[in-house]
Amino acid sequence: MQVGIDMGMGSGGNPATLDIEELLATRLLVQGNSGSGKSHLLRRLLEQSAQWVQQVIIDPEGDFVTLSDKFGHVVVDGERTEAELAGIANRIRQHRVSCVLTLEGLDVEQQMRAAAAFLNGMFDAEREYWYPVLVVVDEAQMFAPSVGGDVSEDARKMSLGAMTNLMCRGRKRGLAGVIATQRLAKLAKNVAAEASNFLMGRTFLDIDMARAADLLGMDRRQAEMFRDLKRGNFVALGPALSRRPLPIQIGTVETSARSSSPKLMPLPDSPNDVEDLIFTPDPEELQRPLVRRAPPAPRPTTDILAELARSTPPAATQPAEVRTSQPEMSAEDREERLSAVLSEILDDPGSGFRTDSVLYQEFLVRLRMRRVQGPPMSLPAFRRRVAISRSGVDAVTAETDAWATALALSTGVTDDLQGVFLILAKAAICGEACPSDARIARAYGTHSARRARRLLGYFEEQGTVVVHTDFSGKRIVAFPDMNCQTAPGDANAPDNDELRSAAE
Repeated sequence: MQVGIDMGMGSGGNPATLDIEELLATRLLVQGNSGSGKSHLLRRLLEQSAQWVQQVIIDPEGDFVTLSDKFGHVVVDGERTEAELAGIANRIRQHRVSCVLTLEGLDVEQQMRAAAAFLNGMFDAEREYWYPVLVVVDEAQMFAPSVGGDVSEDARKMSLGAMTNLMCRGRKRGLAGVIATQRLAKLAKNVAAEASNFLMGRTFLDIDMARAADLLGMDRRQAEMFRDLKRGNFVALGPALSRRPLPIQIGTVETSARSSSPKLMPLPDSPNDVEDLIFTPDPEELQRPLVRRAPPAPRPTTDILAELARSTPPAATQPAEVRTSQPEMSAEDREERLSAVLSEILDDPGSGFRTDSVLYQEFLVRLRMRRVQGPPMSLPAFRRRVAISRSGVDAVTAETDAWATALALSTGVTDDLQGVFLILAKAAICGEACPSDARIARAYGTHSARRARRLLGYFEEQGTVVVHTDFSGKRIVAFPDMNCQTAPGDANAPDNDELRSAAE
């Protein structure tokens, strides 16, 4: 069913219509400096579409809780445990209830953890509850930052992984992301790149104006127009809005935020005893206890993912008929399913350029969907399995002493380098040509050939390999501890596996 909602006035006084059904499939990115009217735009979108689609708003400032009075949104306080938030999010999807997750009062790291737990709970819902949901994230640069900040790396990865899942893989699960940010430069590129619809408001910095112009397909010289946009005016582009850049003036809204832009007010007349009023404490202040809110100790990401990955409650709390309907899985059957799920993930051509934490979340989700019993694999063990699988070692080579030595040597490098090390070791053991820079870069999750050469230099500095060339200039990598070396290979050759995947 095609539903168009009125967002305001377009060029020539014509109504600017947004196709909700198309938006659900293509997602939306909103940019504008503080005071440009982003929150007003989001409120107009939410009010106009409330009767047509379920809505979930991640609200860091508590501005959208007023939607509950007129449109019946359930307000969820973010000051809960991550397990509680994940359970609430799952039930929100089951019962198709619109809600506002208000994170007001939490510090930035707590907001990131709460939002990540809630988004992961929605993402992990059972397939039968994959109804369409409009997921609006205000101040998205907080939850998907382009660089690390003052928060812990664990919280940043958790939040960024949840936002990446929402924008990259949420469509198949019915989740349509609508993200708003003050600055595109502060937003992670892999999150912003998944949006196909754009509403660009007033911005002043050159880098943000240039990126906005690029996204809208405008000439760089036209980027100056974003400085002149008035409050509530945006330039729209996308399949749900317009095939060409279209200026839009956002219409009025029915509800209002609890906070608003400050207005000038005259100062009151100063009383004669102003110093006594300021410096004399109220007697109640002396009796009021000083309350210091200490943030909860951060939990490791692996513990959180393991808790969300539990497919069934403990056996003692399950009904008898449920316990008998799920026979105990043998170790061989469990290992076979684990290997099958891992192969499915790694067969995706884009998996090489995703972080291990994102792949790990997908791995745990698929295990739950397959009803794989037993404790979940830890993140370090998962990284180890991924590194071995990506090396492409066959069953015969895996049984040799040389491969056992290679596995032992690989533990001497960091987790992110084990995959590269084992690919080189496998080529040396099997006498294959030395992998090219492009192949090594893909194993590391990058497109940079220069970084691949730096990795080889690092291995050589550590004394694990010796890199040299033959008379024709082809590269050879030797492993002194294994007494073997690769065949000569062209360092500048393309990655054949990547080309084959692109052709398919």
